[in-house]
Amino acid sequence: MITPLTPMDWKRRAVKYYPHKVAVIDGEKAFTYMEFGQRIDRLSLALHASGIEKGDHIAVMLPNTHHMLECFYGICQLGAVMVPLNYRLSAEDLEYIIKHSDAKMLIIDAEYAAPIEPIVTNLSMETIIIVPMEGHETDLAGINYEDFIMHVNDRDRLPVADIDENQLMTINYTSGTTSKPKGVMLTHRGNYMNAANFIYHLTLKHDDVYLHTLPMFHANGWGGVWAITATGGTHVCLRKVDPPQILQLFSKHNITLLCGAPTVVNMLVNDPKAKQTEIKVRPRMATAGAPPSAALIHKAEEILGLNMIHVYGLTETSPFILYNEWKDDFEAKTADEQAMIKARQGIELVFNGETMVVNQAGVEVAWDGRELGEIITRGNVVMEGYYKDPEKTAEAIRDGWFYSGDLAVTHPDGYIEIQDRAKDLIISGGENISSTEIEGILYKHPDVLEVAVIAVPHDKWGETPKAIIVLKDDAYVKESEIITFCRSRMAHFKAPTSVEFVEALPKTATGKLQKYRLRESHWKGSKKVN
Repeated sequence: MITPLTPMDWKRRAVKYYPHKVAVIDGEKAFTYMEFGQRIDRLSLALHASGIEKGDHIAVMLPNTHHMLECFYGICQLGAVMVPLNYRLSAEDLEYIIKHSDAKMLIIDAEYAAPIEPIVTNLSMETIIIVPMEGHETDLAGINYEDFIMHVNDRDRLPVADIDENQLMTINYTSGTTSKPKGVMLTHRGNYMNAANFIYHLTLKHDDVYLHTLPMFHANGWGGVWAITATGGTHVCLRKVDPPQILQLFSKHNITLLCGAPTVVNMLVNDPKAKQTEIKVRPRMATAGAPPSAALIHKAEEILGLNMIHVYGLTETSPFILYNEWKDDFEAKTADEQAMIKARQGIELVFNGETMVVNQAGVEVAWDGRELGEIITRGNVVMEGYYKDPEKTAEAIRDGWFYSGDLAVTHPDGYIEIQDRAKDLIISGGENISSTEIEGILYKHPDVLEVAVIAVPHDKWGETPKAIIVLKDDAYVKESEIITFCRSRMAHFKAPTSVEFVEALPKTATGKLQKYRLRESHWKGSKKVN
């Protein structure tokens, strides 16, 4: 007998075996798995009663609340398709995504309704469901979420969807930094296999307490929205990334696991309360989204006692395809050496498929830690393609392999380490320079809070590195001091030739640096901008 692989089965299991255990904590609210399951089923019944059927698409624009968790299950167990929206996008991008995704319904938090208000008349939306938020009024006409799910007949039977594991489950749109956002089609099977990797490699157990610091809209919370339920763990919701609140929640709920981009890690370790926070358990923290520096990993472990786990992936791969497996013989190394190892992206996960680094001829690079190539992958977690975009799909998936656009080397032990995004690599006088290598050096400077390194035009060398730095409070450093600091720690040709100090760096909602925005003023009208 074969049953489809779908995360929906994990909700059934959690309700069966953990009915009275706290499933979700959201501020002052808490729901057991039985209550959580009932709310999910009510949402499904309400959606079905409003005409939503298997295969229909529903756009959802909510922060990390219990409502968002309910949507992942309530929509998908009907066989409908969820389209999570990044609430920080412009009205123009949101209009494009909602139209392009063929969404029939929108579920939205009142706090994030402002960009939808001017475009709502352009949307052929059948229904809008609004989650009210105190202090945030909206002019959108819609149905209150609680009224929507509570006005169903408890005696109605939940419609049973005949789910095929290869059918579409979510459409997750990329940020669209260089073109219109692309809709990544992820299936029930792909989401299931990615969450299985999450469970296995992040060592989830039934008594884990998971803090949702990572936006759930981003690649379905990296799979955390499914994995925590699968093991009967507790979801702790976090509406906004707020370092003091996160540190408080560490102690209040004994958080054991969280995920976030390196920028979130940086915010935590540099918060004034970090050193005073009493943490009874040592939380595991998975980080990805940009290559974390060894210096940052060292700070996170030293200051907060976090057990850092480096993972790697893309929205197109559900997202995990590599993780940094920690070996016993690493324990004998110094703290600095351990941090350098943890900065590598690592090896294939158990359930995702095959990943390797290849040169321009498509041949795997030597395992020498030097030969540069592109990360490619194939297997269980790769997307079905870009929604309604066969041309972009054909560009990304070639000969059965997904091409990531990330440049990396493979070390003698098989561990892959990213050197740069292809578009971020700096080629100066014919020499390849990794922007992430320079950033890793600069994060060791005691006065540097955040840094981004980009290529800028140069009359002699074509282009050279420029460091754009956010300093810590009350710090003062000269450009020449930064350049000297780098030149004393790396080959001189790799060091920045210029430095700019800024108040903040542009980032996406998930904390990724938007280097293209930094390049714009230097490469106006040039392809290098993207």
